[in-house]
Amino acid sequence: MFQTVEHFLQSWTFEATATQNLLHQLTDESLHQAITAEHWTLGRIAWHTVTAIRIISSNTDLTFAAPAEDYPVPSSAQWIADSYHQASNAFIEAVKTQWTDLTMNEMIDFIGQSIPIGSLLLFLLQHQSHHRGQITVLMRQAGLPVPGIYGPAKEEWAQFGLQAPKM
Repeated sequence: MFQTVEHFLQSWTFEATATQNLLHQLTDESLHQAITAEHWTLGRIAWHTVTAIRIISSNTDLTFAAPAEDYPVPSSAQWIADSYHQASNAFIEAVKTQWTDLTMNEMIDFIGQSIPIGSLLLFLLQHQSHHRGQITVLMRQAGLPVPGIYGPAKEEWAQFGLQAPKM
């Protein structure tokens, strides 16, 4: 649970940058990549990651402009990446200007549970990380480069003058 707005914003900035870096690697063709026909496509997961910012925060008093309909999925990877950038920036500005540290302890209803807003924000970050993991797997299947997030990706070890771990 986040106790302060500043602590959340520091975490969000890092995580949102990681998400944005992934989304910038997507191509229009890659949006159709799926593990099976019964699972969400890469585009569907990427778009859901954009819209989840507004959807998850919608039961709070926070107001900002961001997409909240996660279907249909846009056909443009650039549109998805640009929409994430806009939604994230609007969200950050809203948190900065509409909430205080006291807000972190305000209780809200979320999926049938009463939780503090600071816990909702942690859930939002974890939700985004969960979908980033799915995105990276589908990116690899689509033949796209995957940027490192919490350390170098397989392709990035050489940039650090290191050998990639053995397979």
